[in-house]
Amino acid sequence: MAVEWIWLVFIFAFGACIGSFLNVVVYRLPRDKSLVSPPSACPACNTPIRFYNNIPLFSWLILRGKCPDCKAPISCRYFLIELTTAILFGGLYLCFFWFQYRQTGLAGPAATQQFFGGGGWLLYLVMATLFAVFLAASAIDMELWIIPLELCWFVTIAGLIASGVAGFVIDSGIIAEYDLFPMVAGSPRFAALTAGGAIGLGISLILLLAGIIKPSYEMAKDEEGDCEEAVKSQENEPEFEDRKEILKEIIFLLPVVIGAFVTLKVTQMPFLQDKWGSFIAMPVVSGLIGSLGGYLAGAAIVWAVRIFGTLGFNKEAMGLGDVHLMGAAGAVIGAKWVVLAFFIAPFLGILWALYQAIFKKMRQIPYGPFLSLAVFAVIIFHDWMQNILRNYYGL
Repeated sequence: MAVEWIWLVFIFAFGACIGSFLNVVVYRLPRDKSLVSPPSACPACNTPIRFYNNIPLFSWLILRGKCPDCKAPISCRYFLIELTTAILFGGLYLCFFWFQYRQTGLAGPAATQQFFGGGGWLLYLVMATLFAVFLAASAIDMELWIIPLELCWFVTIAGLIASGVAGFVIDSGIIAEYDLFPMVAGSPRFAALTAGGAIGLGISLILLLAGIIKPSYEMAKDEEGDCEEAVKSQENEPEFEDRKEILKEIIFLLPVVIGAFVTLKVTQMPFLQDKWGSFIAMPVVSGLIGSLGGYLAGAAIVWAVRIFGTLGFNKEAMGLGDVHLMGAAGAVIGAKWVVLAFFIAPFLGILWALYQAIFKKMRQIPYGPFLSLAVFAVIIFHDWMQNILRNYYGL
């Protein structure tokens, strides 16, 4: 049992260290600064932070939130992100392996045996990656009202790789039964729509890069590339005809829709049906297409709201950052769960609005953090939600 506690403490400490790095990401990434160099320094006096003053959690408390050289205040955000990441990492481990609040079906009576021997480490790593990156994206979104697409792409790639190799690490039957990773082995139609949609997306990207399709809301960056200043100076932003701009996005999506339905029809031809079913039954193919399907489903549902909302109100509805955020979530948790998370997010927004109304708060925050919280809830309360969907809706 001592080994279990030592490992839990290590995970908590590891999470705090990741949180320290996330602080660098939150500050530097949206400002187009390197994440590697120069070393961290005090924003006020520019003095490099000594290694013994850069210990996650403890340094901020010991220094009482002040720079040791110039005594300038250090935002409590640094401490909160480190603590939140540590709690998320530790809580995820407890939920999956210690208390088994979410069943994984992995062999082993002890948490560490499930983690190392049962292949749980792969599931944990991809989920922890999503938690950490979405935390950073939410912090950036709350400060600057933007979501760096690099963060979404990172999670998407992690989801695709993990889903592709999961069948080699964990038994495919367990993956399917406990819904550990997205799979499409038993859904040939959804697999066909996904494959065709992915092909269409590739065509759209090629046409976009070639200049045949024009990007929407195209705007030149300022010379400094300072996102913070751009957000603060919104009165200087150019005016757009929102409905006209959203039509560019509809044109971009046409090859995706056409590719999906053409592939669906082709794979339903009698001489291809059996071959297609055998092909998607391969664990690698099933995982990759399942992850791609989750990505497309997550991006599609947000993009649909963005398009119809903009056409209806002639004002840009939701941001493309939210589209990529939910696409990344879908690549990790799958199509069904990312759609469910999207419909949970508004209720979290309502709770925030009630809090503002009761305590007379006027602070508005973007939608990205609500989407992230909804994804976290779907991951943690997966089994409880699955029982509700199965008992009441037969899903």
